[in-house]
Amino acid sequence: MTHVKVCVIGGGSTYTPELVDGLLRRREVLDLHEIHLVDHDDARLAVLGPLAARMAARDGGGVAVRWTTDRSVGIAGSRFVVSQIRVGGMAARERDEQLGREFGLIGQETVGVGGFANALRTIPVALDIAADVARWAPGATVLNFTNPAGLVTEALCRHTDVPTIGLCNVPWTVKARVAASLGVTAEDVDVDYVGLNHLSWVRRVSVAGTDRTPEVLRGLEERTSRVMSSAHADGEPEWTPAAIRLLGAIPNYYLLYYYETDAWVRFQAAHPTRASAVQEIEAALLRRYADPELTEKPVELDSRGGAYYSEAAAALMADLVAGTGAVHVVNTPNRGAIPGLDADVVVEVAARIGPNGPEPLAVPPLRADMDALLRTMKDVELLTVEAAVHGDADAALRALVTNPLGPSMSAAAAVWARLLEMNTGMLGRLG
Repeated sequence: MTHVKVCVIGGGSTYTPELVDGLLRRREVLDLHEIHLVDHDDARLAVLGPLAARMAARDGGGVAVRWTTDRSVGIAGSRFVVSQIRVGGMAARERDEQLGREFGLIGQETVGVGGFANALRTIPVALDIAADVARWAPGATVLNFTNPAGLVTEALCRHTDVPTIGLCNVPWTVKARVAASLGVTAEDVDVDYVGLNHLSWVRRVSVAGTDRTPEVLRGLEERTSRVMSSAHADGEPEWTPAAIRLLGAIPNYYLLYYYETDAWVRFQAAHPTRASAVQEIEAALLRRYADPELTEKPVELDSRGGAYYSEAAAALMADLVAGTGAVHVVNTPNRGAIPGLDADVVVEVAARIGPNGPEPLAVPPLRADMDALLRTMKDVELLTVEAAVHGDADAALRALVTNPLGPSMSAAAAVWARLLEMNTGMLGRLG
């Protein structure tokens, strides 16, 4: 086995200590030799680089940690390139959320008009990164955590030859919570996880070959009932027992934006953006990270969100290197896994990790209501990729009006004009 180098694009992210922790815990199976952080923000690197180096020194495994603003240097010779960028930073996320609020729509960073704007900014940059990987680390695998993860992975798989796997912490979180509710370990649980990133369902849960789905769904109904009885009137929208019974599945949290759109719009009108809260959390985290005595990821990182982020990334890398044939839920081309969908569209399903990457596992056909929502959103994603790659404004407008969370046809032009104004010079061929 050759020494493994991992490059992290967006290494100045406050998530980086989580990833470094996961990599160091698996350094032996990875034969990890080097972690190289890349970011355009010198100030962030000046904090995250030394912290990552202190973590590696504390681990004592001889892993070198380097950091740079030169992407080619960071990528060169890497076995894995992790992308965790946010084009435009938290200020752009704030604008994405405000865009929805301005027009009485969902304001969120990965779904609706905010997710759409985020994708249009991000896809051109992601394609540039992939071109650098092809040039400086041919054969390397890109692990994409960059939001909106499914959309960005779709663009990379459709428009580059660089091996790319999209990842999200949500599948790990769902599996861990299901396992805890059943009193077993996550490794004991098998789930029928199907959909797109941030639009997915767990339809079946089994432990040692025994179907435990009814038990899990009853427990989820009971939990939602307790939450409803204790929830404040102005609290975030939540699932109800009736909704769980109707779905007959464990829904991805983000599906609430589709199933409880009106409630979310009302909630937004009365509360500050998530971006504003995250900016405060990140400022506190960066102050904590700058402590020269800190040599491990701090517990305060839990407040940032992204539980199991390190597990999803580091475990996948380890299994790709070791060739264990383990199963991970990833974003990857469908290749027949979900019946009726084109083979080349990116979906979020369980896949066996083989020597040539993910091999998606076939799942039963989707129920009509799930199928309709998934197909609609996949068409929205494909239109969005077309708009970003080719600078096609008509495709962008079609994506807006096709999205269930988007504007009406008569309002679409105004939304599009405002999006362009908010993102001037950041949309590649679109402006």
